[in-house]
Amino acid sequence: MTLERTWLLISVSTAGAPDSLRVQVWRKLRSLGALYLQQSVCLLPAEPPVLRDIRRLADRVRHQGGTARVLSMAFTDPAEEHSVIAELNAARDAEYAEVLERLPELRNELAAERARGNATYAEVEESEADLERFRSWLAKIAARDYFGAVGEEAAREAVEQAAAELAAFEEAALRADGKRP
Repeated sequence: MTLERTWLLISVSTAGAPDSLRVQVWRKLRSLGALYLQQSVCLLPAEPPVLRDIRRLADRVRHQGGTARVLSMAFTDPAEEHSVIAELNAARDAEYAEVLERLPELRNELAAERARGNATYAEVEESEADLERFRSWLAKIAARDYFGAVGEEAAREAVEQAAAELAAFEEAALRADGKRP
């Protein structure tokens, strides 16, 4: 069974270019969820937004003195393609797991502040900012989750549970300020 998916094989060298370019390239490829096959060679699905970003990156590399090649390819062996997809999903699942690992800090902070009777608007604002960082982080992971890694649902549910706990904390803060019955 062939998946008939097109992939981008990307090869980048920043030799002879400014040192900062290497970091820019690494960050961009990381943000897109690239799978490195070997040093300076990676693979991404040829989705329209990915292709656009990779073309821009390749142009930047070339304009700053590096070299970049972007090749379109398809797998001839479906098992190999499934293996690559599994690797990409495993990488996303590790990222979703990190969200799940760090999220209890926010939830524990809310519980501790509530137990101390410190349900204040300042704490609500601080926790809202933390929750927004989690939502933003989750959105970035989801944007590079091309094949529906299984960890997304649990991470999304955990973030929404934290949002519900923050809403309850905010209600307690409003009651403490005398603004709610």
